[in-house]
Order: sequence, then structure tokens, then C-alpha cells
Amino acid sequence: MKRSERYSHVLEYFKKNMQHVTTELEFGSVFQLLVATLLSAQCTDKRVNIVTPELFRRYPDARSMAQADEEDIYEYIRSVSYPNAKAKHLVRMANELCENFNGEVPATMEGLTSLSGVGRKTANVLLAVAFGKAAMPVDTHVFRVSHRLGLVGKTATTPLDVEKTLVKNIPEDMQADAHHWLLLHGRYVCTSRAPHCKDCPFDEFCPKLMENSKVR
Repeated sequence: MKRSERYSHVLEYFKKNMQHVTTELEFGSVFQLLVATLLSAQCTDKRVNIVTPELFRRYPDARSMAQADEEDIYEYIRSVSYPNAKAKHLVRMANELCENFNGEVPATMEGLTSLSGVGRKTANVLLAVAFGKAAMPVDTHVFRVSHRLGLVGKTATTPLDVEKTLVKNIPEDMQADAHHWLLLHGRYVCTSRAPHCKDCPFDEFCPKLMENSKVR
């Protein structure tokens, strides 16, 4: 099966069966989505959703969080991964929003990645989810599934490599949804350990069936 055929098959299935999906993170504003996405790095959305309600009640926007001490933020997020580093990033990010963007989250890749703790993946999440732009965030799930389904080649060894390949092959108006399709497929079906192949609609052409495949 040619790669273009793989894309057509995968996208057609997802569009028919999953339609429009969005992030599982819970938030009430663009700023809160940014905070939740920062907290979700190497942490589950379920865990983030447990800690953010109290955090957002105390610090609902950039101006209130900019006044916080790192130690105060830490107490709210101590159960997520790397809470010390994330508390530091959140306070700095909130201050940068107030100083450089009048407290509002910028809607550009350049503006977003200028903020403390915000990398390309996080910026792409904001562009896609909050601002409705064509963007392809590549997290560990999207990275893994893209390789396992043969949507990217072996030379795509970095998240940016995968992002560029996906963007090149997925229509702009489908990219935001496609990110969530691939992410959720990786989170619940094509899991890192012991993937649920019997529940996978793509198992018939999964690269693991190919000779010398490293996918198991």
C-alpha cells in the first residue's frame, strides 16, 4: 500500500467514525488551556484535570497568576510530573503575558514560543484548539502512531520531522482534527505497551505485518 493510500484510508475512517473531537483537558479560557497544556507535559490529562479546578479558582487569568509565588503554585500542582519546574514556568509565563501581550495569549507560533515553558507542541495545541488554525501538535502518541501506521518514514526521527510530514499529507482543514484522531488512537488503541491490535481498524495493513518490522 502506497503512503498516499494509507493517508486516505486512515483519514477516511477517522472522519467517518470520530468526526470532530477535541482535547480532553478541561479549561474555561485560552489562558487556562495554555496552563493545562503546560502541565500535561509527560503527565496524563486525567491527572491535570484533577489539579486544575482549584488552581484556576485561585488563579483564573494571567494577571492573577503573575502575582503568585512559585511555592504557592507548587502546592496546587505538586501531584503532576516535574511540579517544581512547571511552577516556575507558569509564574514566568504569566508575567511574560502581562508584560508583552497585555495579559492575553498570543495567536501566533512566534508569540507562543516566546513564553517560558512553551515549546512547539504546546504552541500547536493552542493554535489548533483555541484559535482554530491548521496545526499539527506532535506528542508521544502522535509520534508513535504515525510511525506504526506507516504515515511517516524511518527518517522522521524527531517530532518536527513527523509534524512536517503530516502537514504535507493532511489537508489543512483536517489537521486539527487529525491530531486528536491520532492522539486518541494512540492513547486508547495503539498504546505504547501491548497495543490493542484486535480493536484496531487498521490492523490489516499495519507495518508490524511486514517482514523484519520492529513494530510488535
